[in-house]
Amino acid sequence: MVKQEQDFTNRPDNTAFTQQRLPAWQPMLSAGIVIPGFLLIGLAFIGIGVALFVTSKSIQVLELDYTGAEQTSPCFKCSDLSAKNCVCSLEFSISTLFKGPVFFYYGLSNYFQNYRKYGVSRDDNQLYGDLSYFKDPIDSCEPYRYDNNKPIVPCGSVANSMFNDTFKLYQLANGTKKMVPFDGKGIAWWTDHRIKYRNPSVEPLKNAFNGTVKPIFWPKPAYELDPTDPSNNGFINQDFLVWMRRAALPDFRKLYRRITEGDYAAGLPAGNYSLEIAYNYPVMSFDGTKKVVLSNVSWMGGKNEFLGIAYLVIGSMCVVMSVVMLIVYAKFKFPEEE
Repeated sequence: MVKQEQDFTNRPDNTAFTQQRLPAWQPMLSAGIVIPGFLLIGLAFIGIGVALFVTSKSIQVLELDYTGAEQTSPCFKCSDLSAKNCVCSLEFSISTLFKGPVFFYYGLSNYFQNYRKYGVSRDDNQLYGDLSYFKDPIDSCEPYRYDNNKPIVPCGSVANSMFNDTFKLYQLANGTKKMVPFDGKGIAWWTDHRIKYRNPSVEPLKNAFNGTVKPIFWPKPAYELDPTDPSNNGFINQDFLVWMRRAALPDFRKLYRRITEGDYAAGLPAGNYSLEIAYNYPVMSFDGTKKVVLSNVSWMGGKNEFLGIAYLVIGSMCVVMSVVMLIVYAKFKFPEEE
């Protein structure tokens, strides 16, 4: 008797919700619904695919390799590790207006930023401006944690391997060189610049780094990345932030600058150009390559033909399947459906 009363006590209320008696709609998938559905979806995908593919084709891209692996390359002399403060120049021509805004990228290949031990070799507390981690970086920063018993700031493999080639672009006209202005503001993610990375609350910033040393491969400490602009110095330097956001694939490119100002706001006019490169970053030891990429964008972003092709393939498959299902239905339909 007691057990029966407990069963009644634990029973859910006799309502439509608790007893799952709410009205529901269950689609009845028939040939008259599925076949036109596949056809409409296929046609929609094909339309989107054509729009994406045509738009991607209209995006202008110019790639220039400057690894210097070949003796005929203007940067061959700089690929030697013994060459210090080496500068080389690449000359190229543009036949038509390279529509703006123009995005200037540097690209690396065979570079595995997604390697786990490389990716965790950093100290996020240090990069957030916590001074206690300036004196004692976390263990994951090894082997770039200390240098001559002094803590490295910023520590770790990711920061230590920061890309440090620099570029200057000139337009050649009538025997003169006219510098093309670069815009380096806002090239990093907003969340990185405003939230994830912070400088210590110490003025001047240099004092926060007392008793520490710069990363081994850096030519200058973090507080001198851009001493003329406090909003672009230290751990919130735009180039540093771009590098610290690791790439997922071994061949990648990262935004270096935009060309949006002065006479080049509408783009790069047709003509001859010279790219002056301060060659500092070695890649030959791991069979890597370096390149610069000039590109513009559209409503769909950068050049990406794969997306349009994928839509076209899926759309075509849906159309073909709708035709196949129509043939099968017309030949083998059930008698009660006649």
